[in-house]
Amino acid sequence: MAAGKSTVAQLLAERLPKSVHLRGDLFRRMIVNGAAEMGPVLSEAAKAQLALRHRLACDAARAYIEAGFAVVYQDILIGVSLKDVAERLADLDPMIVVLNPKADVLAKRDAARHKTGYSVDFPPEVLAGALERETPRLGLWLDTSQMTAEEVVDRILRA
Repeated sequence: MAAGKSTVAQLLAERLPKSVHLRGDLFRRMIVNGAAEMGPVLSEAAKAQLALRHRLACDAARAYIEAGFAVVYQDILIGVSLKDVAERLADLDPMIVVLNPKADVLAKRDAARHKTGYSVDFPPEVLAGALERETPRLGLWLDTSQMTAEEVVDRILRA
């Protein structure tokens, strides 16, 4: 949260000729009743819903690709989730990009947003630490702490 995923994904998709910005969190927001709480510790129901969200996003990405679109799939993929999604899409040879700004930058960005995601019980250090400790080093990892969204997109396109 507050890493710049949505902004960078939108800007990247806008630079591609026929493209889709696929927001993984839309699948969570479609749940009307019974949505599990997503936070620093996930219940079994939350883990199952997160896995469903990732599977649905991968299925949607595949359908858009089959229709001739370039897909910029954006989501929070930490730990085994990144590996699982990468494996699910492996036959498509996806470019994986991980935005990894420092925790203090996440806190500053989150405080400046109208929708805050962090709290005293869920500080940015939790996700930043999990990303560093638990997430396999797949793809291009960028410390975007001192980069603008446009600079991040330029770096991705150069890769």
